[in-house]
Amino acid sequence: MTDLHRFDVLIIGSGLAGLTAALHLSTTHRVAVITKRALLDGSSNWAQGGIAAVLAEGDSLASHVDDTLVAGAGLCDLEATQFTVENAPAAIAWLQELGVPFSLEHGELHLTREGGHSHRRIVHAADATGAAVQATLIERVRNTPAIQVFEHHMLVDLITDRKLPSHDPARQVVERCFGAYVLDTVRDEVVTFSAAHTVLATGGAGKVYLYTTNPDTATGDGIAAGWRAGCQVGNMEFIQFHPTCLYHPHAKSYLITEAVRGEGGLLKLPAHLGSHRFMPDHDPRAELAPRDVVARAIDFEMKKHGLDCVYLDISHQSPEFLKEHFPNILARCAELGIDITKEPIPVVPAAHYTCGGLVTDLGGRTDIAGLYAVGETTCTGLHGANRLASNSLVECMVFAQGAVNAIRSVAVVDTPAMPLWDDSRVTDADEQVVISHNWDELRRFMWDYVGIVRTNKRLERAAHRISLLQSEIHEFYSQFHVTRDLLELRNLVQVADLIVMSAMLRHESRGLHFSRDYPDMLPVAKPTILVPPAR
Repeated sequence: MTDLHRFDVLIIGSGLAGLTAALHLSTTHRVAVITKRALLDGSSNWAQGGIAAVLAEGDSLASHVDDTLVAGAGLCDLEATQFTVENAPAAIAWLQELGVPFSLEHGELHLTREGGHSHRRIVHAADATGAAVQATLIERVRNTPAIQVFEHHMLVDLITDRKLPSHDPARQVVERCFGAYVLDTVRDEVVTFSAAHTVLATGGAGKVYLYTTNPDTATGDGIAAGWRAGCQVGNMEFIQFHPTCLYHPHAKSYLITEAVRGEGGLLKLPAHLGSHRFMPDHDPRAELAPRDVVARAIDFEMKKHGLDCVYLDISHQSPEFLKEHFPNILARCAELGIDITKEPIPVVPAAHYTCGGLVTDLGGRTDIAGLYAVGETTCTGLHGANRLASNSLVECMVFAQGAVNAIRSVAVVDTPAMPLWDDSRVTDADEQVVISHNWDELRRFMWDYVGIVRTNKRLERAAHRISLLQSEIHEFYSQFHVTRDLLELRNLVQVADLIVMSAMLRHESRGLHFSRDYPDMLPVAKPTILVPPAR
């Protein structure tokens, strides 16, 4: 196998955003898709709820826009929101054409409702929408000759002008990306991918927290690499905590979809506190309030009563209804001894979605020419201070199509001679335990200090610990052979730093960012934009 691969487009990530871009580009470009585990191991495969689009009579594009703006707490970009909503129905139609087995009712798409939506507009495949979509796309990708898939390949760093032998610091040129260094984890070698266009579709950074609904792959790789390369980052303080993650020692990261509340699920205190339904005490929208409101309400009740969890009760629905709408949740809970037809589900909030990321335009363009970003890796302006349920999967497809159009509009770019990775002066790390310890420490203090409710003191403590970790990781990275664990830790610490820096800059409470020191909302909503230091 060669150490240099040449393609027209390099797509890093294999979720809905990356595979959508790959399939659309395959008619005009030679495409490489790299993914650090198997194709199915990204966050898209875990998405239960569905995809939001205006398809029902009585609904309107304006209503979907308004719902998004309300959930986003005044911080959504109107142009990005309209762009997403207007293109959502076509994205659903494209998935139908590919053969995604969406749930039907009387021969038409069954539309469910989720928190924050004023209408039923959620297209779904029972309670495993992401898995159904991913399985369909993966089959298409594997059968498309113009797409080559590289599984078990992890992004190390992007290759920009300043990494080229020909780079002259005195010459002022527009920074451009020409591909990436990638760790082949099977061969344990770093290989070079050369491409005129590189698309980051690496997902979010949920694993920066101790409790998360995200898979192990969600380590913020694209956000961190883009920042190191010189891209601006926006709104990283807005981490959405899903209100209802299954609370059970053997249920790692198992999400109880928003749709359970959309179909009548009620949040209650435990039996010894009278099974009191508490959401009406916090918000008139009760269980259908936006996620940030529900997550804070649960956090409040747990702290007030000293609880390990609260309970989500859908047992008033018929067993037949639950089998039809939530077969996977029903089965998973049954495996753990919980019969949701007769008893409530124990739930806790968990880090779920990264609303911020690399700043892009409607064409997925970043600050660096030839470098695009799509999906959860980005800050498009759609989500504002809080993502509206089921807007993320449609954002993946709409902005992937935007990036495809942008790539197709560019004249042919010549890629220069690419330097190969040099690890001749590094050695194998003798203390792997240092990496695992640092990983554990990071996730615990981020959960404790930078979670659902924040204070200045907590953020300062987190910043101090991040600084210490960064110096250790820099030493490791410069002296030792790179491994997937080291790369993921490096990326997570970088993302944690961006989250904390952003949170410290926001002197108000808005959406997903709640500060005890600044409990009020400022009259004017402004995004938090971080600019990388000059290099």
